[in-house]
Parts: sequence; C-alpha cells; structure tokens
Amino acid sequence: MATDKERLLSEFPAISTQEWKDKIITDLKGADFDRKLVWRTNEGFNVNPFYRREDLEGLSTPRVMPAEYPYVRSTRLDNEWLVRQEIHVTDPQEANAKALDILNKGVTSLGFKLRRDQVNKETLAVLLKGIMPEAIELNFSCCYSVAVQLAEALTAYLTEAGANVAECKGSINFDPFKKQLVKGISNPQWVAACTRLLEAIRPLPGFRVLTVNALNINNAGAYIYQELGYALSWGAELLDKLTEAGFSIEELTSRIKFVFGVGSNYFMELAKFRAARWLWAEIVGAYGDQYKGDAAKIYMHAVTSTWNKTIYDAHVNLLRTQTEAMSATLGGVDSLTVQPFDVTYQESDNFSERIARNQQLLLKEESHFDKVIDPAAGSYYIEHLTNALAEQAWKLFLAVEEEGGFAVAAEAGSVQKAVNASNAKRHAAVAARKEIFLGTNQFPNFTETAAQKLHEEAEAATHSCGCGQPSIEALNFDRGASEFEALRLATERSGKEVKVFMLTIGNLAMRLARSQFSSNFFACAGYKIQDNLGFATVQEGVDAGLATGASIIVLCSSDDEYAEFAPEAFKYLAGRAEFVVAGAPACTDDLKAVGIENFINVKSNVLETLRQFNHKLGIN
Repeated sequence: MATDKERLLSEFPAISTQEWKDKIITDLKGADFDRKLVWRTNEGFNVNPFYRREDLEGLSTPRVMPAEYPYVRSTRLDNEWLVRQEIHVTDPQEANAKALDILNKGVTSLGFKLRRDQVNKETLAVLLKGIMPEAIELNFSCCYSVAVQLAEALTAYLTEAGANVAECKGSINFDPFKKQLVKGISNPQWVAACTRLLEAIRPLPGFRVLTVNALNINNAGAYIYQELGYALSWGAELLDKLTEAGFSIEELTSRIKFVFGVGSNYFMELAKFRAARWLWAEIVGAYGDQYKGDAAKIYMHAVTSTWNKTIYDAHVNLLRTQTEAMSATLGGVDSLTVQPFDVTYQESDNFSERIARNQQLLLKEESHFDKVIDPAAGSYYIEHLTNALAEQAWKLFLAVEEEGGFAVAAEAGSVQKAVNASNAKRHAAVAARKEIFLGTNQFPNFTETAAQKLHEEAEAATHSCGCGQPSIEALNFDRGASEFEALRLATERSGKEVKVFMLTIGNLAMRLARSQFSSNFFACAGYKIQDNLGFATVQEGVDAGLATGASIIVLCSSDDEYAEFAPEAFKYLAGRAEFVVAGAPACTDDLKAVGIENFINVKSNVLETLRQFNHKLGIN
C-alpha cells in the first residue's frame, strides 16, 4: 500500500515556489504581489501569503523536541496548565467561601489580591481555611511596600498549619519596576527590596516572588515584539543584579515568574510564547552549560489583555478572550487567567466569572488542548513567525542592554516612551479602522447604550507607603477603544437624539453598499440611523429626511451619478441639515467648488470625522 502511494505521488511533477508565485501574479491580473498579499506587520517583519518546506531550511527550532533545550517546544512532557481565577479580597471570610466554591468548579490556581491592612498571618488563616496548600497553587498580590511582610506571614502560617512547605507552590506578585513603569516614580533601591524578599521567602522553595510583569507593557498597547523584548531584558536585569548581590542562578530562576498579556493576534501570540521559552533559555544558558537544564526553563503565566477589550458590545470580548486563551494554551503557558468579559466597566459578577472559567475548561475537557504538546511545531508559517518574532525581540533586548539594562531604561523613561509611542500609533490605526474593534469602530450595535452600566469612578485611594512623587513618564493604559467609547458616551449623555438619514438614489448596488457603509460609520458615534430603500428624486429624499428631523443627510449613490445628484441635493437642502456624500468620486473637486464639504469613505479617519460632527452638533 505504501509503495502504491509513493508511486502515485511520483507521477506529479514538483512545483517550485516561483511557479506558485507566477500563478498567483497571473490571478492578480497584474497587481503588485508584495503590495497586495505581503503583510507588513507591526513587529518589524513581513509575512508572506504562503510558505513551503524550504522556508524551514536554516531554522533550528523545528529540530528541537519537547522538554529539550532551548525549550522552544515545551519545558515539560505534557501541556497541562493551571486554571487561575483572581479574587479581590474585601472580606476574608467571603473570599474564603468563594475560593472553596470555585475550587470545586475547575479552578486549580487561586489569585488573592490583598489590601495592605490584610497582610498578616491572621487574615491568611481565615482566607485559606479548608484549602490544602500542597494541592493548589496560591498566588498573592499586595502593595509593593508590604511584600516582605506577606512572605513572612505566609511562611509563618504554612509552618504553623503543618503544611509540607516543600510541596507548596505559588507566587507573590512583586514587581520591582512597577513604580517606574506604572506610576512614573523612581525606585533606585529595587535590588535591596528584592534581596529582602528573597531572603524572607527561603523557607518556601516553591514560591516565585520576582515578577517580570510584561502584562503591564501589553496592557499599555505595546507591540508583541516589544512585550517580549522588554520582558527578556527585565528578566536578564534580575539575574545580573541579583547574582552580584550574592544569589545563585538556580535560586533566582526558581523565583522568577513571567506574566505576559495575550491579545487577539492569534498566531503571533502563539509564536510569542514559543519564542519566550527559547530566548529565556538562551539567556540563562549563557551563564554556563551547567544551567541549560531546569534552570533555563521559563515559568509563564498569561492573562488576557485589557487593551483590546470594549464597553460597547461587550459580549464580543468573549470572542476575543477565547482566541487569546487558545493562543496561550497552545503556546504552552504554565497557567492562565481569562478576564471576564465585563471587566472594562464593572466588578465582575458570578455569571461573567463562570463564563471566563468555563472558557478554559472547554479547551481542556472538550477540545483536549492539554493532550497535545506544541501542535504548532513544524508549521511552516508558525515556525517562521517564531523565528522572525524572536529576531525582532532579540534586537530590542540588545538595544536595551546597550542602554545599560532594563533598570536604567525604566529609570530614564525610554521603555515607557517607546511603548506609549506604540500605543499612540495603534490608537491612530483604530481611529482610521486599520485596526478593527468589532462593535466599536466597525459594525456597532446601533441601538445599544452603555452610560447606564458605567459606575462613577471612586477617588483614587491615598497610599502611605512612601511611593514618592512622579518624575518619570509612566505607561499610558488607555484602551484601544477608549476614544470611540468617549465619543459615543458623549452623544448619549448629551440628551440629544442625532438622526442620520440615508438618501439612497440611483444605481441599486452602489446605493445599498454605500448606505450600509455610512450607517455603520455614523452609528459609531451613537447616532440614530434611518436607512431607506431608495427615492425617485433628490427632492423627495431630502423632504423625507427633513420630515424625520434628521440632523445629517447622507447621499448614497454611484460615482457617476454624484455629479448630478450631489449639487442638486445640496442646493435644495439649503443648510437645513448637514449634507454628506458617501464615497470619493472623481468629481470631488467640482462638488467642493459648489460648497459641499463633507465626504466619507474607506480612507476617512472615522474618529476625527465623527468628532467634527459632534462639535458641529454641539456635543462635547
């Protein structure tokens, strides 16, 4: 049978890459191949429309086995990951009851967020009552200033409770660069703070307490190569400075935990986790061949990003987090937190938390993602992404090293400046619909309102932990959809009902296409849309629009017909409503000459255009 198959395949001639490309160019009918089909990524490299086996030549990653240095495929011989859920602790007893409940619903990793006054042994005793610490991963977040106190209290509690501390695993989310990155506050004493924490946690060998919190870089809108490159530099800085302080490589690597965000760029995010394992192993291995074993294995926790989550059409967030969870788990993370879909506008309730939990459980129990190690291995496309992304991240890593290391860069604000610049570029892309947010800047829910589900933000709590005063540029955490949301909320809160009327006339296909485009365009600002089947005359359409009380009338027709219809409609309307032409016809200059100012098309900056209409309509 095998011989027959081989004989069958041998009858087909081999097709070269150039032959494939020539066929594609023929189908493009003369259009430029690179311009039409090559994806110019934000990560600094291009992606081709197809890849072949020959594209793997020279790449080392396809030849690496799971659990084999440099661990690009996996650090272990399974794809099990921990399902983590966060609990904001207000009342310790209630938090304990919630923890016990969700442990029976599939959670295998708990994350407790504590206030400063809750960091003591007594609170931990209440919080962990009935929980077997050897059987569950315990993670804690608290104020930077009381992290050592938390380590001491946790050690005391577990010891007095009779736990086998050698089997207890978890983490303390101690971010030595949070002050610089998030608050813009200098923190030159970070090495001393890390040293105190490492000494305090020594009785608990299974707890990771040095966090490479790349999640903050992700949530600030960084490109993927930036998140990865800065994370590697961050981790290397911990190794460099803390080995100088007297700690061994083995101890440090067992205490470091990488926390990455994960966005909706499905294959790129998957490649990011593969590249992270690989590059971190290379960094640790550079300290000596003796460290190319367990010490070189990265420990990664992933959290679904908030940068791309929305207030409007919030259930679309479920689609985003599902693909993100798939990227992270297929990419081989050690644990994962899926943020509830309503995290952008309220404290999540039992329903949204249950859905978030079940998104991971479905991947385990229904899709069996935990049963296959690195299924992306050998894929021509993903292997290319892994190597290209690793190359760009490594360039950034080297650039930061040349600057003096991550601590110097964070203190100088250069990390923050670079990430904020990327955030601004991505916001500009969202404004022009080059980056799509379904339900926000494209295909919005016309009738949805959101003002009623938003709560007034409480005043920022004052801290007495001696953080200091901001002196460095901090990361900007404005979400990608935030400007569109502010625009639409302004319309809602104005109390004005802005009606947009589609004056459809002429060529059937063109008027329908342009009325649909225009309806989606103006609905992004929360305006009320009235579409129509078509009118026999321009005068009939204008009269119908004014009869509805429309503030904006959009002429929807074909380019050829605009030369006649647009001046006639504009003259008859006589300023009784804003007049808009949908499209970019060849006669645009002629139309502008008669006084027509407003045109919308696929090249329009949607956000700026709608802001201008809000201003004209007295909405601020």
